[in-house]
Amino acid sequence: MVKSSRKLWAEHLAGRSSKSTEIDPKMLLKKVPYHGRILGIDPSLRGTGLAVLECRENQYSLLHSETLSLKPKIDSIACLGMIHNAVSSLVDLWQPRHVSCEATIYVQNFKTAQIMGAARGAALSAPAIKEIPVFEYAPLRVKQAVVGFGRASKEQMSQTLSQMLKMKEPLPYDQSDALGLALCHALTWQPQ
Repeated sequence: MVKSSRKLWAEHLAGRSSKSTEIDPKMLLKKVPYHGRILGIDPSLRGTGLAVLECRENQYSLLHSETLSLKPKIDSIACLGMIHNAVSSLVDLWQPRHVSCEATIYVQNFKTAQIMGAARGAALSAPAIKEIPVFEYAPLRVKQAVVGFGRASKEQMSQTLSQMLKMKEPLPYDQSDALGLALCHALTWQPQ
């Protein structure tokens, strides 16, 4: 019989836990530093942020960042094709080992959710076609990993990334969000 986590936790607190309290040796292992390139994607129909992060040991360097700014006069279907092509070009050029993308977030407006989902699909189709693993992170998790505070502002995120990577000036918000996604993956990913 499978027990719910709530029941297991209640048993543990009551001292009736069926498992021993020995420490799992895997938990004592140190984090393995991420090696390779990560493409960070902050998808949006009109302003997709893209960043390529190089990781060696615990050294991180920004190789490329851009915002794919698409004007309102461009048809939304054409925008989706342009997003796919931009990500595909970066994948071909930089050969990332992994892609880190913002997870689907809750929005109250159905039309906004539909547009955001389409932009995500267009962006993620390029690495999917090339069989590059894609990892998704919620905005709160990214801010927690990078800034140390899940409710950090976009300005705090951009400033923190600028200091951490010793950049001359902070990136625009779409680019810093993409870079934050890549860095969050580098800091939290563990091999299976």
